[in-house]
Amino acid sequence: MDLLETRDLVYFVAVAEELHFGRAAERIGIAQPALSRAIARLERRLGVTLLNRTSRSVQLTEPGKVLLREGIRALDAVAGAARHTRRAVEGAHLVLAMKAGTDDGLIDRIMNDFASDPEAAPVEIVHSVDERTVMLRDGRADLALLHRPNNDLSGLRTLDLQVHSQIAVLAPGHPLAFRHTLSTSDLSGEPIARWPETAPGPGVENRPLVRDSGELTHLVTTHRAVALLPDSAVGQIPRSLPCIPIVDAEPIVSVLAWLPDTESPALSAFLRHGRALAARLETVAVSGRVQ
Repeated sequence: MDLLETRDLVYFVAVAEELHFGRAAERIGIAQPALSRAIARLERRLGVTLLNRTSRSVQLTEPGKVLLREGIRALDAVAGAARHTRRAVEGAHLVLAMKAGTDDGLIDRIMNDFASDPEAAPVEIVHSVDERTVMLRDGRADLALLHRPNNDLSGLRTLDLQVHSQIAVLAPGHPLAFRHTLSTSDLSGEPIARWPETAPGPGVENRPLVRDSGELTHLVTTHRAVALLPDSAVGQIPRSLPCIPIVDAEPIVSVLAWLPDTESPALSAFLRHGRALAARLETVAVSGRVQ
């Protein structure tokens, strides 16, 4: 018998997210004793403790945290398989997920070339700040415009489109606001803003969370956050906020991302035009460096 079944993951994820057996049981529509027995059976089969239970609380163990993360991905993949299968007979079209205002015109340029391709199909653009990777994994999107290293690209195929330098956006009265350039060490200890899809890492969850540009501007202006952005975003920043290059920061790369083994003729054609644009941009960048 397999160690994990889809039902096991549904049950466990519900408990792990609610951290309460009663609420989890109500959420998935089964009796609480049956849910408790199912989790106990799962722990016996895996040979690990997933949850520390007391009369007052339920807490995830380290193995439990791993299964929660991997279980969500597995359930997304199962849902994605169903959605991709249904969409195969619903008419060819592409869904592209992106965060508004972050493409520097790249997507429009690809779509203009793609429109004349024999394999072209309608492209629906869906804007999201916190679900682009989830939409890929659960089948709601065929493509997403993401950024490395900011987003979690694990398990996805990617196409690099354009490389950007990083800038720091500061409040006008910030002690570093009058510098011409900064280094990453200058920003040590600063409250660096994060977006909902910022890739996980040490201390990331403790950083100020923003969901739109207005919130970001407010946090920066009130000295509650510093924003690190690609240099292509300068035109979207209020002119009152200093934007200073970070000379040793890791570049930010705009990428198209998609799930492995999902390349329809239309998707392959879109990616082909994306690669062509990336090659043109690289040629221009090299020419600029040579001069």
